Amino acid sequence: MTFHDLNLNKPLLRALDDMELSTPTPIQKDAFSVIMSGRDVLGIAQTGTGKTLAYLLPSLRLWKFTKDIHPQVIIIVPTRELVAQVVDEAQKLGAYQNVRILGVYGGANIRTQEASIREGVDILVATPGRLNDLILNGALATKAVKRLIIDEVDEMLSLGFLPQLKNILDLLPERRQNLLFSATVSPEIEDLIADFFTNPEKIEATPSGVPVAKIEQVAFAVPNFNTKYNLLLHLLEDKKLYTKTIVFVSSRKFADKVAEKLENDLQETIGTIHSNKAQNTRFGVTNSFESGEIRVLVATDLFARGLDISDVSHVINFDMPDEAEFYLHRIGRTGRAEQRGKSVSFYTETEIPKKEAAESYMNQRIPVLEIPEDVAISDELIEEEKEIIRVPNVQVKLATNPFRRGSDDDGLGGRKRATRKAPVKKKKKRK
Repeated sequence: MTFHDLNLNKPLLRALDDMELSTPTPIQKDAFSVIMSGRDVLGIAQTGTGKTLAYLLPSLRLWKFTKDIHPQVIIIVPTRELVAQVVDEAQKLGAYQNVRILGVYGGANIRTQEASIREGVDILVATPGRLNDLILNGALATKAVKRLIIDEVDEMLSLGFLPQLKNILDLLPERRQNLLFSATVSPEIEDLIADFFTNPEKIEATPSGVPVAKIEQVAFAVPNFNTKYNLLLHLLEDKKLYTKTIVFVSSRKFADKVAEKLENDLQETIGTIHSNKAQNTRFGVTNSFESGEIRVLVATDLFARGLDISDVSHVINFDMPDEAEFYLHRIGRTGRAEQRGKSVSFYTETEIPKKEAAESYMNQRIPVLEIPEDVAISDELIEEEKEIIRVPNVQVKLATNPFRRGSDDDGLGGRKRATRKAPVKKKKKRK
């Protein structure tokens, strides 16, 4: 099956040809006719399955030119990076249609965004917080919205955006089509669907928890941070093999630390992306990595969801993620489209439960390899590792709650003083 077999118009087919896309992915094929019918949709799709085009293609096919300045389609995504990516994809697909596409997100000047909205927009891509602000301050009218698309909703909820989402859903016109895409379906998502959706059709491209089959996965058991770094440096020195690599770490502090050490040892520019980086810096690093100017990108889990970077040769988990689901999101940065990918994971003794959780989530074991002989095994611990050893797991018996009704404690370590009420003097009757 090709895109020509779908009910697409010539402008869209021409745009797809320019993008060198000819064959729809399973979720693009399965979702198209359902979305075109006007039904609500719940799409369950892992990263790398092509769900962005799965909702953009029918939305652009259904779009009709109007002089109205208010948006017909609103797309909500969790991060500003995803806003930029969806806008880019929509502009490529709408290259031969007179469709106005705008992205808005927090951290940018809201007055500038309000001015852009007043000029007119057909498809608005937004983060939930900024969208909520624009609706509440009256800058964005929602009366013309025909279709609401919520992408990466599980990530949105994990970031605490449920109140904003509910408020947005309440403020939109009742007669609209709702499309929701997620890698997993939690009880919170089920409640959201029950409250705001109308008999949605479930489309599942890849069952939740199933690993991407095109990715070769291996792991190394390492004793500590410094040995992890020695192994990482050893792998990345092979520039012919590790041509475009994302290194995932557990924290912003470690991201900066690992990137700085790599720049000194590899004598090349290493990209770093995490939530403390300025918005323009994050966009610039992402573009440089996409274009190949930067070969190695060190990132936190901020980068694990949704972003579509082509030709990533390897994903290296310097630290195992806290949540098993994020292991799958991380390795899904490679092996995209029709390509194969490779992931390498490092884990210490304390990270064994995290590795086992990822394996249980995927229902698949990750093969463990021996550390190469020319990689130095370090005995030196960094300060964070020493702190873990120094802090004992002491069970402290809590004192009786001083605020409990009937407590004799005064809350300051002493006993409450007995207090007596002063006798009430009776007023004498006037004769």
